[in-house]
Amino acid sequence: MSSSTHADATQADSAQSDLDLSSAPRRTRGLWRDTARYLLHDPLVVACVLYIATLVVVSVFPDTIAPLSYEQTSFRDKLLSPGSIATSEKLAGHRFLLGSDRLGRDILSRLVYGTRVSIAVAFIGSAVSFLIGVGYGLVSGYSSARIDNLMMRLVDVVYGYPTLILVILLQVYLTGISQQEAGQTTGLQRVVIGLDNRTGGLFFVFVAVGAVSWLNMARLTRGQVMHFRDQEFVQAAYAVGVPDRLILWRHLLPNVLGPCIVAGTLAIPTYIYTEAFLSFIGLGVQPPMPSWGGMISKGYGAMRSAPHLIFPPALALFLTMLAFNFLGDAVRDAMDPRIRHR
Repeated sequence: MSSSTHADATQADSAQSDLDLSSAPRRTRGLWRDTARYLLHDPLVVACVLYIATLVVVSVFPDTIAPLSYEQTSFRDKLLSPGSIATSEKLAGHRFLLGSDRLGRDILSRLVYGTRVSIAVAFIGSAVSFLIGVGYGLVSGYSSARIDNLMMRLVDVVYGYPTLILVILLQVYLTGISQQEAGQTTGLQRVVIGLDNRTGGLFFVFVAVGAVSWLNMARLTRGQVMHFRDQEFVQAAYAVGVPDRLILWRHLLPNVLGPCIVAGTLAIPTYIYTEAFLSFIGLGVQPPMPSWGGMISKGYGAMRSAPHLIFPPALALFLTMLAFNFLGDAVRDAMDPRIRHR
């Protein structure tokens, strides 16, 4: 009798513990945690992230990493091959690991400082595109049909013009303003010119790239908003009197962030390419500030006699764009549950 009572008590305790375990709240992983876990399990993604992180560190501390200043010249040491030792007195004992250019400047140092330009355009260009495009698309997609039509026709007009030609024309216009005399410019123009001078010509590149990079982001965001605004959770929030700004901020924005982040990541190589192309044709950052595109432009004429002038910046540009492309593809796959759970 006692044994059966003891068995019943044991079974009751076991059932109670199972009930407690089943009723205990479970920690669930959200979209961002699942995305991070998926990315960290891919060795190629980890390698790309480490490479990009290295570029960021180099771009933040170029003075510490570069052996010389990017504008340090030595005419006696011009066009030296990689590994050569400087012969001039002011650079006595210095070894040009990647060689020197036509003015005797260290290519490795200029490559390090050029990293700052490409990384700045990559992150600032994507940030400008994301902020303007997402904000514009949210307002357009949630507004009335008339306002939405007006806003999107503006996007169509700008989008219909060739992007690269528009960037070139805008950059030519901004460069022309900077070359005017002080008495012929307005206060706002002088402020813009001052910002561009302090950034070595980068500010005009940011303006030119940011002026057209947000169009695709705005279209994508608008389409996502128009899809989600008819869903039950948005209609329920509207029915209980939630203000429109809170509906945009709390309900629509979190749902459109995923596709927008993927699109922004995939567009980063385009920003790097645009800056390199502008610098290649002389409309990017102004000398003596180095840029990978500018270094390629200055070195392609001597590709046969001095190939070391063009290969280091070209390889750096290739690897950087490749790393961002791989990372963008991985982020897209990680945020798509149909691909992530294969």
